[in-house]
Amino acid sequence: MTHSKNTPHYHSLTEHFQKIAHFEHLSALGDWDQATMMPLGGSESRGAAMAELARHIHELKTEPFIETSIEQAEEELLNSHQISNLREIRYQFMQANVVPADLVQAKTQLAYRCEHAWRDQRKNNDWQGFKPNLEALMKLVREEASIRAQAQDLSPYDALLNKFEPGMTTARLELLFGDLKSWLPGLIETVQGQQKNVQPIALAKYSAHTQEALGRDVMKYLGFDFNQGRLDVSSHPFCGGVPGDIRLTTRYDEADFTSGLMGIVHETGHARYEQGLPKEWRGQPAGGHRSMAIHESQSLFCEMQLGRGKGFLTQIQPKLQQHLGSQLSIEDLSQIYTRVKPGLIRVDADEVTYPCHILLRFEAEKGLVDGSLSVADLPDFWTQQMQSLLGIDIQDDYRNGCMQDIHWAVGELGYFPSYTLGAMYAAQFRYSMEASLGSVDDLLAQGKIELVFDWLDKNIWSQGSLLTTDELVKHATGETLNPKFFRRHLEQRYLK
Repeated sequence: MTHSKNTPHYHSLTEHFQKIAHFEHLSALGDWDQATMMPLGGSESRGAAMAELARHIHELKTEPFIETSIEQAEEELLNSHQISNLREIRYQFMQANVVPADLVQAKTQLAYRCEHAWRDQRKNNDWQGFKPNLEALMKLVREEASIRAQAQDLSPYDALLNKFEPGMTTARLELLFGDLKSWLPGLIETVQGQQKNVQPIALAKYSAHTQEALGRDVMKYLGFDFNQGRLDVSSHPFCGGVPGDIRLTTRYDEADFTSGLMGIVHETGHARYEQGLPKEWRGQPAGGHRSMAIHESQSLFCEMQLGRGKGFLTQIQPKLQQHLGSQLSIEDLSQIYTRVKPGLIRVDADEVTYPCHILLRFEAEKGLVDGSLSVADLPDFWTQQMQSLLGIDIQDDYRNGCMQDIHWAVGELGYFPSYTLGAMYAAQFRYSMEASLGSVDDLLAQGKIELVFDWLDKNIWSQGSLLTTDELVKHATGETLNPKFFRRHLEQRYLK
């Protein structure tokens, strides 16, 4: 990055955003600690401290000098990367500047309280306890959405989407998801018909301790740098921290090691992306991840494109023997990881039924934001959608229904579409990669996984946010998002 005397306004902005990045680092560690290590009694004071920190970061991002400096920096002689960084600075300033600091602080504090209570309420299937917290939080979410919408001349839900997926709109999602709805139910039915005589494979029980040792070994195989990150346990798997200090979590089920293991593979995909972001732009907006769908594309690339393929299973089967004493064959593992069975829980869903969980949440979020769906009616809405999309009855099971995800408990709406967009991007990246490298499955079977990561590093990770999402995808694959690759991938893998 140049510190040229010819670009004083641009330079003052980069210094300021470097300072913001340091506070965001501490905020990320506070979030991670709350989910993993913090004693229960620390919730109230931690919530207040985190709300204060969120307010401080918000104030730094909205300092009046930023707007004038951006205008003046636009007149300076910047190179193309600096112009990209300035674009991202403007985007972050705009995102922060439209929302009053009081609302940021109030929402952060309420989200902490709601999420903390949600942990026990979910365990106890306590919808009546959770409902008033969620109603209070949704009121603030709608307020935020309305403020953002007015400032950006968008609909309220588009304004929330724009926080996570710049440029994505409800209209574009409805086209993409409408296409999905036209063929996915038929595919689910066909695949289930093909698999109906295949007996499920019984799994032995393994302690969390042995599963963790296996998980760490698989993370090493996937190239995770333990010198710049760590693995812990939380009630909902996530990848947090910042590049250079990545905090990854999973949860273990002693009766089903496959779920905790794929949780680790998924989060390691997020982590590799973060660890691969351009070091020379660290602390600058252009050095950050591109969007949440691109982030999810990297975790789903690891979990779905790699993790359920035979090449990957060939490499991890000996690790299962070593750590668990497991006698499962590669065929057994392939059968487990490609079984299509509609279930209640999004994070445990197979890749064919997974988008249905997103379609449901997308419809729910639109309704919660525009007011056509009340929090009180959410369980009934959920029951109807699960029945129509997946043929599952979930009446009165709130824990595994509308209370299962952490996102709404922390007031984050507009994120869920990123998962299915991510699956679409991941498939598109794989086909593009295979055009130059040959079959990804074969590469993994031959022990050449580093070629896969080299391609991702060159085309995705090292680009950070220097390109817009559409530019990045075009740079990597020659075209913008095309959902046909996702369909092709599912049909190739699952239709016998």
